[in-house]
Amino acid sequence: MMSVEEKVELAQVSIRSTFKAYVELLKLRLAVIVGLSGALGYMLATSGSYNVGLILLFSVSGLMITGAANATNQALEVELDRMMNRTGKRPLPSGRLTKRNALYFAGLLLFGGILIQALWFNPLTAAISFVSYLLYSFAYTPLKRVGSIAVFVGAIPGGLPPLIGFVAARGTIDLEALVMFAVQFLWQFPHFWAVAWVLDDDYKRANFRLLPLDNTKSLRTAVVVLVFTLVLVPFSLLPTWMGYTGEISLWVAVVAGLGFIAFNWRLVKQGTDRNALQMMFYSFLYLPLVQIAYVLDKL
Repeated sequence: MMSVEEKVELAQVSIRSTFKAYVELLKLRLAVIVGLSGALGYMLATSGSYNVGLILLFSVSGLMITGAANATNQALEVELDRMMNRTGKRPLPSGRLTKRNALYFAGLLLFGGILIQALWFNPLTAAISFVSYLLYSFAYTPLKRVGSIAVFVGAIPGGLPPLIGFVAARGTIDLEALVMFAVQFLWQFPHFWAVAWVLDDDYKRANFRLLPLDNTKSLRTAVVVLVFTLVLVPFSLLPTWMGYTGEISLWVAVVAGLGFIAFNWRLVKQGTDRNALQMMFYSFLYLPLVQIAYVLDKL
């Protein structure tokens, strides 16, 4: 028989393992990136001094709602996740959590995040966040097996965080909020198609069809990605051209945009998985770099 100390140690290990599984369900790194872009949108929309407490509270609410969407996505795709190497060890396909537990967890996070935004900010913020959750969970998720239309649909909730931040700060959707949404919306395409290129073989195991046109890693696909990158760069300059930010962020956006184009051009010329991987990692750097420059330019 186990001693009391052994039982306590076993219970502690079980608690730590369960806690880790729920954290994995959040896709914490993705949720933090989304929360950061929302917080930067909030800061851009704020005039005068910042209320650090409110910024943190808004960031937490965004992280909770994003985590709820990620958990719902995994609950809906558990059988598909089992087919792929990248996702086979996630909490649900590995059996560490049940689908019911994941959905309960998602519901709790969603309720808490929406309640925070409705009570501490405004109902419009909460409503847009809820629509974003619905689009990601129940439109983007099933469309991934249909075609690249999923990327266009998914780019809407993916682009909404800075707009939601603006609405939280100002209580309304104005032109500046729409410009910030447009930048992040357009960024989704080169970013996600780089991801889809790298993971194409794994995605095919689940019949995910996310690359554009003929859904192959080809020159045509790389050129389509380049076209969206070329559209993104001038849009990233709009905040300065429209007088929302200063010249420093303009030059940051220009240099960062040229870097994005350079990585994309390598993909066009060489078309290797390594090129796509480099572009994917650069895309993770590009968005916060440009958005942070917008905020610093308004200080």
